[in-house]
Amino acid sequence: MQNTSKQYDEIINICRDLFVNKMKDYGSAWRILRLPSLTDQIFIKAQRIRSLQQNEVRKVDEDESSEFIGIINYSIMALIQLEKGVVEQPDLSTKEATVLYDKIAGATKDLMERKNHDYGEAWREMRVSSLTDLILQKLLRVKQIEDNKGETIVSEGIDANYQDMINYSIFALILMSTPK
Repeated sequence: MQNTSKQYDEIINICRDLFVNKMKDYGSAWRILRLPSLTDQIFIKAQRIRSLQQNEVRKVDEDESSEFIGIINYSIMALIQLEKGVVEQPDLSTKEATVLYDKIAGATKDLMERKNHDYGEAWREMRVSSLTDLILQKLLRVKQIEDNKGETIVSEGIDANYQDMINYSIFALILMSTPK
């Protein structure tokens, strides 16, 4: 578990650095995005990963890693939007957005550690393609919850699904970087 925590932090730091640099380039323009728009961005990335996993020919020279990083960052943005609400104009400085990013990343890591304890790191025996499928399943669930105006009867809310997508993406990146 100690190794998982270290690997998790290494990946979050890569994602965080990209987030901060994009904040410097673009500001918080993403703050105008409604949740369904962020969900669709994540869906596009997950579909691309699945396509890369199934197709032998690639017409764009990018691999799955950048798409998993995108899923992580867009999911964190979605969780920020859930917490703060959507705005009409960018309203966060890089520093403010980074504080929120770190808060959400920390809470999501805490969730991972609790679940990882209970599941005994079963994800380490999974295939990256299975993690991709689980992310797509979570996205379909989020879309249904969004269509239901955020209401659920017995299921976890949207926030838990975004957190799971972050954790599955990090697991995939760990597996992809671990020698077989």
